[in-house]
Amino acid sequence: MKFHTEYLTFNTRAKREYVNITARVEAAVAKSRIQDGMALVSAMHITAGVWVNDAEDGLLRDIDAWLEKLAPFHQDYEHHHTGESNGDAHLKSLLVHHEVIVPITGGKLDFGPWQQIYYAEFDGRRPKRVIIKVMGE
Repeated sequence: MKFHTEYLTFNTRAKREYVNITARVEAAVAKSRIQDGMALVSAMHITAGVWVNDAEDGLLRDIDAWLEKLAPFHQDYEHHHTGESNGDAHLKSLLVHHEVIVPITGGKLDFGPWQQIYYAEFDGRRPKRVIIKVMGE
């Protein structure tokens, strides 16, 4: 089995931002030359996440509104007693999860229709990383 690792760095302009990283993951898969296997894509911070879904602006706004409804920003989180102010970002990350695994077949990501990979930032405006680990033959 072969392995290939790449890191992406993000420093978003907004506190919450969603970045389509599909092309960057596809480039890592191509560079790896792995034909059959899987790509693990994982946010390396506890206030960010990664998901697979449709690349449609209305859906992104719906997801953002849904996350804000389930884990709204407010000052009353116990976590804020530590001096932090990002309790909602931790909860939002739990809702979308921090990683995805996508199959690779014939040297390409083996997606269903419309599927794309997104990096979800919930406490941005500072550098954060994502790891892409491509594994297979």
